[in-house]
Amino acid sequence: MNPIDRVVSFFSPEAGYKRLRARAGAAQLMNFDAASRGRRTYGWKAPGSSADAAAYGHRGRLRNLSRDMIRNRPYAARGRDVVVANVVGEGIAPSIRMEGTATDEPDKARLQHYLQHLLTQDADALGEYDLFEMQGIVMSTVFADGEVLARRRMRNPRLDPHLRLPYQVELIEADYLDPTVQSHGENLVIEGIEYGPTGAIEAYHLYNEHPGAVQNRKALTSTRVHWSDILHIRRFDRAGQLRGVPWLAPVMMTLGELGDYQEAQILKQRMAALMAVILEWDDGAKRPANAGAGLEELAPGAVVNLPAGAKPNFTDPPKIDGYDEFMRRGLGMVAMGLGISYESLAGDLKGVNFSSGRMGRMEMDRLIRMWQRNLMIGQFCRGMERWFREGLAMTGEALPAFTMDWTPPRRILVDPTKEIPAMVKEVEAGLNSRQRTQRELGRDPDTIRAERAQDAQADKASGLEPVASQGGLAVDSNKDDDDEGD
Repeated sequence: MNPIDRVVSFFSPEAGYKRLRARAGAAQLMNFDAASRGRRTYGWKAPGSSADAAAYGHRGRLRNLSRDMIRNRPYAARGRDVVVANVVGEGIAPSIRMEGTATDEPDKARLQHYLQHLLTQDADALGEYDLFEMQGIVMSTVFADGEVLARRRMRNPRLDPHLRLPYQVELIEADYLDPTVQSHGENLVIEGIEYGPTGAIEAYHLYNEHPGAVQNRKALTSTRVHWSDILHIRRFDRAGQLRGVPWLAPVMMTLGELGDYQEAQILKQRMAALMAVILEWDDGAKRPANAGAGLEELAPGAVVNLPAGAKPNFTDPPKIDGYDEFMRRGLGMVAMGLGISYESLAGDLKGVNFSSGRMGRMEMDRLIRMWQRNLMIGQFCRGMERWFREGLAMTGEALPAFTMDWTPPRRILVDPTKEIPAMVKEVEAGLNSRQRTQRELGRDPDTIRAERAQDAQADKASGLEPVASQGGLAVDSNKDDDDEGD
């Protein structure tokens, strides 16, 4: 009974009994131990904040901590590189697909001409990155900062005649968002992002320069940029979420503790590598001024004279125990928090065979494909495609309807000798299409088809025999003849 129950029971025993009975009944209905409040759940934080409010006011610090970890902690940098290399790799390649005959080849050639605007440095406002380099930077920044912005900069064709399309793209960090703006008309502005009456993003308020630059060339001012000129790339984890957080956020504490543990073990190892000598003097022995001279430079095979009455005692350095197991467990937690395999994070292939390696890759590949589809293709690539189509309309040239496909990078096979025959059997059994399989391997079906036709034509012109097929796999017919002759 708490003090209130005692007071109520004193003045009204019946009311006090009802309170105790109701509390006892509620305790019986409490089936979730995690929802209880007591010693076991002491210190647990469970605020009921919305998706974006959970990091409100802390995104800047989270970004700075994440960047510092990537700069100074090797496993954080390795996690970033693994995610970027698998999601983007050599680049998510765009391709133009038109439904038509050979008479449409001139139209396709014109579209390919304009597509070079994306595939060259002309697309970058700084003139340094092409589309594939932009993809790598976008994915790297999303991992480190949780979000990144791409801004469309319109160009005057008369001033920039070398551009195929009248716009360029500028990649900017979330630091450019002006948090001092609170409103715009009736719209609410939170951390530099303007939300309309329905809660959708309507505009971004961006600084003219990075506020953390070494030296700002001019005073910081912000400009309102309509949402159609901004691509906001981030990962969505909750309903209604519109902002992102660094991917290292769930594992920052673990990474920091692992780093501290490593430094302590390194110091301990340095101590263990030292051969320290303690001089023990007999009672009444006379100690010279240069006692122990030469011991500070003790080397293998050295002979050092000790004064009378002194005996050398070598220290017993500490031993390093349990380091590998502790680091494996810790790095396993970090890998799980990032959604990648332990082997890819730590580079440790001890005890890995084909089955275990493939099973680890299967879980990681599911997440990689999800990030490719939802994050890179769904947000950045589709946004670049929208700007590409709008740029074509600005040229005034009449172009036919087309479809733009995005092909992710080639998936690394654990054992090609086993996986490729399985893919061939899937296609032959009708469980998968050939072009889908080719795209899963990071190859463009139209390019493969054109190159195969070129190869066949070149082989025929050179008098080479065609390549036969056995069991779905291509083999050289001449090799079969030689084997039969043997």
